[in-house]
Amino acid sequence: MSKRDYLADSEAAEMYLETIYKLKREKGVVRSIDISREMNYSKPTISEQMKKFRMYGFIEMDNDGYITLTDKGEEIAAWTMHKHYALTDILEKIGLDRELAEKDACRIEHYISEETFTALKKHFEIDDEKVRKRYEAL
Repeated sequence: MSKRDYLADSEAAEMYLETIYKLKREKGVVRSIDISREMNYSKPTISEQMKKFRMYGFIEMDNDGYITLTDKGEEIAAWTMHKHYALTDILEKIGLDRELAEKDACRIEHYISEETFTALKKHFEIDDEKVRKRYEAL
């Protein structure tokens, strides 16, 4: 399965999974209400999405409502974070300030093909290991 072949609306899925990934690293535990607050979505919207994610095997939810990414969900979230950090670096290298680079990277990361992303990283000499260490350190 390609990293982009998991849902019709991969942008939204990636954003949810990325949010769960970040919250887990920041807080240690994640519940639907945490995602709701972080993304500014209603609790019913979050609940519906979590139901889909359980069906797709991206998350597990225990009886107390705590959410954990599965290996599959974490892989997608980490890949999205990787693209975000690498694209931010690339956009800064071409002269954008950090705030705009992060904002634009957040949009681009959901639509860029793997081929284009790989070519950009090669052209701008982006070190994948350094990028990975940054998002894993959250």
